[in-house]
Amino acid sequence: MRQRGSAAIVRQQGFTLIEIMVVVVIMGILAALIVPRVLDRPDQARQVAARQDIGGLMQALKLYRLDNGRYPSTQQGLQALVTRPENTSNWRAYLDRLPNDPWGHPYQYLSPGVKGEVDVFSFGADGKAGGEQNDADIGSWDL
Repeated sequence: MRQRGSAAIVRQQGFTLIEIMVVVVIMGILAALIVPRVLDRPDQARQVAARQDIGGLMQALKLYRLDNGRYPSTQQGLQALVTRPENTSNWRAYLDRLPNDPWGHPYQYLSPGVKGEVDVFSFGADGKAGGEQNDADIGSWDL
């Protein structure tokens, strides 16, 4: 603060309106570029989690086949990995529990499969067969 005689002149330092507007515009541009990339990350994470679950289920099914000489029937389903089905000789508990897919639906199982010896799959986000992008089916044939 400088004094000239008896009157004090105070200089204020701060941002002008134009400087603030430039910063707001830059932040808006950055948000427009970054937000779309961040928004679909949860969907990608769910798809990756479903693939990992299916991989684990396939490994358990292969162990079941090694012990029993065949895969569980479609009627026995994936539950045969957790509880002993009838007519099995060398059964063990292959899983502690059956996981649901990341969208909360049970995994589907077909034996014989349409796309492989057995098919383990999730219907995706919509819980219905078919679909595209987030609603697409994810199955053992994708591994």
